[in-house]
Amino acid sequence: MVFSSAPFVFLALPALLLVYYALPSWAKNAWLLLISLLFYAWGEPRLLWVMLASVAGNWALGLWMGRVHGTPAAKRVLALAIALNLLALTWFKYAGWLTASANGGLAWLGVALPIPKVLLPLGISFYTFHALSYVIDIYRGDASVQRNPGKIALYLTLYPQLIAGPILRYHDMAGQLGRRPLALADIAYGAQRFTVGLAKKVLIANTLARPADALFALPHQELSAPLAWLAVLAYTGQIYFDFSGYSDMAIGLARMHGFVFTENFRWPYAATDIRSFWRRWHMSLSTWFRDYLYIPLGGNRVGEWRARANLLIVFLLCGLWHGASWTFVVWGLWHGAFLALERTSWGRILTRFPLPLRHLYTMGVVIAGWIVFRADSFPQAIGMVRAAAGAAPGDTTRWPLALYLSRDVATALLLGLVLSQPVAPWLSKKINAFSSQDGKAKLGRLALVQVAMVGALGVLLVSACVVLASATHNPFIYFRF
Repeated sequence: MVFSSAPFVFLALPALLLVYYALPSWAKNAWLLLISLLFYAWGEPRLLWVMLASVAGNWALGLWMGRVHGTPAAKRVLALAIALNLLALTWFKYAGWLTASANGGLAWLGVALPIPKVLLPLGISFYTFHALSYVIDIYRGDASVQRNPGKIALYLTLYPQLIAGPILRYHDMAGQLGRRPLALADIAYGAQRFTVGLAKKVLIANTLARPADALFALPHQELSAPLAWLAVLAYTGQIYFDFSGYSDMAIGLARMHGFVFTENFRWPYAATDIRSFWRRWHMSLSTWFRDYLYIPLGGNRVGEWRARANLLIVFLLCGLWHGASWTFVVWGLWHGAFLALERTSWGRILTRFPLPLRHLYTMGVVIAGWIVFRADSFPQAIGMVRAAAGAAPGDTTRWPLALYLSRDVATALLLGLVLSQPVAPWLSKKINAFSSQDGKAKLGRLALVQVAMVGALGVLLVSACVVLASATHNPFIYFRF
């Protein structure tokens, strides 16, 4: 069950919130833990044991770390904890891909290793990184050992972030795992944030997913340049509004339960270089890699060549984190290469360009990366690039542009173009200036703004619910993460 599904919005969410608010403070965590386990089991009942094993194992490792903290043995416990977590992640997510890749290299010897049939546990990349944060934070002294297994279980399984993030640091969450103050303002903000995220996901991302999925499924030789560009731009909008919308829903749900989650997106398509893009895109992941991998590797404290090599290592692993495929590896290296390039004189030259050119450069790099990220294979990615460049034969008679660029798709593209820029803070600033003006009409202006905001949220919620009730295309792109 996902947040943007009709059963969750219409049935599960109202019921679980009513029970949560009715329970006394001491029972709220138990209810949340039960709901989180049921939420996970709804979509992945056979592999619930993997997550429970991660909870039990990391709780025990944390206790062990607490006993030896400050001694030479702490490093050995940390190494064991990292190895066990990464071993589990590697087995369940990468065993089949690694074996198939090895077979490609061994083919000339006539050797073929049996490819293990391993089911991928939903959200394993997320809860593994949460577990690593827990043991590393204890080792560093950034957090205390949690002796209550229920609180560790809640941290690792909390349903708003369980399958799509944001990635939460244990030291940021530790204080919130006890009794949390919950004001009416938190519930109102959470509902507002959830509604905005639901609208982004259902009204924009799902609409753009239709042409993106359909066109990426066609033979690339039959794509005309306009169709290829529609596919690429639709996917560029889909992945942003899907992922940021889901993050908004997670943040909103968490706030309705008294939790404050870290922000995950800050208008990344407004970035003017790849460095600023990664300060805005999936920020909980990029800062996780920065603090737990890049800085321990030496960060910016080492020589320039070593720092660039570290960036390539980090983004190679960032690509692998997203999925077991060479296309993800190349996508990660693509971004790592441009980040390394921007540490050279190119970065200084880039700052002299006009902002529109810097933005065009950034989006060109990002969109080219999305082609590789979305493609199922390198031939498909290369074919899509060739088609977008007008080098493919194309078949405009069989696949006319109007077949895919419907009115709702065009509207979603236009909305995506506008809303991917920081329009919301600009509008908020204007509204605040309007409603805070002194004078006799101040209360009237405040009331007008509040009514308008409630009305706009109501329109978004009703529109999203109508689309959900009609059971239109509602893809979930996080299964391979």
